[in-house]
Amino acid sequence: MEDKGISQAVIARLPRYYRYLGELSDEGVERISSGELSDLMHVTASQIRQDFNHFGGFGQQGYGYNVAYLYQQIGTILGMDQTHKLVIVGAGNLGCALAKYGNFERRGFLIEGLFDRDEKLIGKKVRGIEIRPMEQLESFVKDHKIDIGVLTIPKTEAVAVSKRLVAGGVRGIWNFAHVDLDLPKDVKVENVHLSDSLMRLAYAMQ
Repeated sequence: MEDKGISQAVIARLPRYYRYLGELSDEGVERISSGELSDLMHVTASQIRQDFNHFGGFGQQGYGYNVAYLYQQIGTILGMDQTHKLVIVGAGNLGCALAKYGNFERRGFLIEGLFDRDEKLIGKKVRGIEIRPMEQLESFVKDHKIDIGVLTIPKTEAVAVSKRLVAGGVRGIWNFAHVDLDLPKDVKVENVHLSDSLMRLAYAMQ
């Protein structure tokens, strides 16, 4: 999605809207007002309307929002109308936990491969996904047209591995390693720092 000058704060809220709307759709809710959505999400109705206006509004005055339509439109903005092929590099506890999480596929994220350098793990399967040696990484990424690489490896290895993924054609990196990646500007990186999130929780509890 091209951001067209839209703030990162707005973009960061879109997946949450998408999740809530998906749940409403599953419950059979056909329409909802910004006020009702505000009560559910604890985001002001004004903020919701402002966020949606960045993309055309989606609603009708006096009617509210058609849940199925809004869900589909936000999904399109987020790229959920496409499938994305992933490989996970690092078959430790975190990598295996991600591989076992079946809800990714429901969202169109297909885990095609799992890689590790530990010879004891090679050949084992996690939810039917074979753990492969690192030597096969570039060729696998190219042959399977992988567009997202997931890094669940130590930061000492992450920089070199990210460059190998990009060389294979990956356009996005989901980075759980605590290191900044210096990659071409057309490669998008989403950094996930679990300890940072936990520290924010600790701060909020004080």
